[in-house]
Amino acid sequence: MIDIKGLLTQTVDAGASDLHLVVDVPPMIRVDGRLIPASKTPLTRAETRAAIYSLLNDEQRSKFERDWELDFSVQLEGVGRFRVNVHKEKGNVEAAFRAIPTKILSLEELGLPPVVASFVRRPTGLVLVTGPTGMGKTTSLAAMLDLISRERNCLIITIEDPIEYVLQHHKGIVKQREIAADTHSFPIALRHCLRQDPDVICIGEMRDLETISTALTAAETGHLVLTTLHTPDAAQTIDRIIDVFPPYQQDQVRIQLAGCLQAIIAQQLIPKVGGGRVVAIEILAATPAVRNVIRTQKTEQIATLLQTSGEFGMQAMDKSLQTLYERGLITYDEAVSRAVDPRGFVKILTEGTQKGTQR
Repeated sequence: MIDIKGLLTQTVDAGASDLHLVVDVPPMIRVDGRLIPASKTPLTRAETRAAIYSLLNDEQRSKFERDWELDFSVQLEGVGRFRVNVHKEKGNVEAAFRAIPTKILSLEELGLPPVVASFVRRPTGLVLVTGPTGMGKTTSLAAMLDLISRERNCLIITIEDPIEYVLQHHKGIVKQREIAADTHSFPIALRHCLRQDPDVICIGEMRDLETISTALTAAETGHLVLTTLHTPDAAQTIDRIIDVFPPYQQDQVRIQLAGCLQAIIAQQLIPKVGGGRVVAIEILAATPAVRNVIRTQKTEQIATLLQTSGEFGMQAMDKSLQTLYERGLITYDEAVSRAVDPRGFVKILTEGTQKGTQR
């Protein structure tokens, strides 16, 4: 029998981000982005299913057996909080657990630049946090919301699937609504949220046209909206939002997005020299030039704006990687492999090394 509580305790004690229960291999934990075995014994089909089902209530079991997919969060006393995805693989019941820290770190502690705080201190508009899965988007959002709650007398409503970080009331009141537990879907929750007197709305993820459309409307009509997308950089984020809509709506959506966007923050978590991980970040601020680029469908100019608008707090991903490498925080191989333009990035690093040698 698998000691699921023991495995989750081991996950937390090791500073791992994830635990994977997969049939025919040992339990695996992800430490600093790399998978390592948590034990030597491969899991059997029966014990994996039994361990996972021990965490589910009757309603969750019924939903999983109907849909074959289940997302939920679980709090284990004395261990911590976890986001859980249960799924099937070759007919086996398997699961992925994401450890959620109990403490919400500040933006500074996460390594995010001061300009990020300025975006979330604005009263209205759309702030997007983007990046692949597992790159700390939810952690960054939690830090932003905690900052707002500490500084503003306001009502914050979050719509999450599932609830991960549990936010505290400070100056602001925080209502956290979970899909399947408190509401049926993101579009339904967001549509009704506008009648609940929010000042700030956080959408765990913009997954569909209706959610994106309502989020844009909310940002246009006097709310600060924070949300995420699984896009790697600012330019692709803009294109993804526009492309969700049918062609006859896209011109209007460009005008909407150009008018309400405050910032796009794209991030990657990279293994740090000596252990741990460090964030590399691209920041696009919605300056008049950026808004014009969005309106006129010229997102290919975003890369140039990122490189030439540092006075507005903007930063290209490759510049962030260069800085981390030059500070000795990440290896050369990691920096190059994460670069948007690897060939150009190598050239910049080589030229920088040559200039340093000449001095």
